[in-house]
Amino acid sequence: MSMGSSFQVRLDDESGAAAASSPGTPARSFRQRRRNRHGRGLRGDVIPPHLAGARTRAERFDEWVLESAQRLERLWGERIQTYQFVVEEIPPGLEELARSGGPIPLGAGTASIPTRPAVITVYRHAVETAARGLVPVSELVHDVIVEQLAVLMGMDPETVDPAYGRFRPL
Repeated sequence: MSMGSSFQVRLDDESGAAAASSPGTPARSFRQRRRNRHGRGLRGDVIPPHLAGARTRAERFDEWVLESAQRLERLWGERIQTYQFVVEEIPPGLEELARSGGPIPLGAGTASIPTRPAVITVYRHAVETAARGLVPVSELVHDVIVEQLAVLMGMDPETVDPAYGRFRPL
C-alpha cells in the first residue's frame, strides 16, 4: 500500500498554457467553468423595464414634464412648440433662500430672445418636497408648468389650462 497522495494539480503544461486538472480535458473559460447547479444561469433585471418600478425618480419626473408639455400642446397647438422645457435638480441660490426663510421656487420661466427660445424650468427636488403626499407629484408638475407658461404668455393660469389647480388641497 502506497502512503503517497493521489491528488495532483498541474498548473502549466509543457507549452506554458493552463491545463485542466484531469488529463485529456481541454481548458475552459471562466464562464464555462462556473457552476450552474439548478440551470438558472445569469439572472436578469429585478424589475422588467416596461414596469414603472424600473425607472428612477428622475426619469419618472422627466416623463411627467413631457406629459405636461404634451397636454398643453393639445390645448394650444403650434403656439406651445416655441417653448423649451428643462428639469433641474434644485433652484440656483437655494442655500441663501433657505437661510433667509424665503419661499423656494418650484419653477422659473425665461423669456425668449432672438438667439434662443423661451425656457420653462422645473426644479425636481423642490416640487417633490412641496407635494409631500398631499398632491400627486405629476399634477403639481403640471401646475408649475402652467403657472410659468401663463407668466410668459401674459395670461391667467386658468386661461392656459382650465384644469389648473384642481388637485390643490383646500
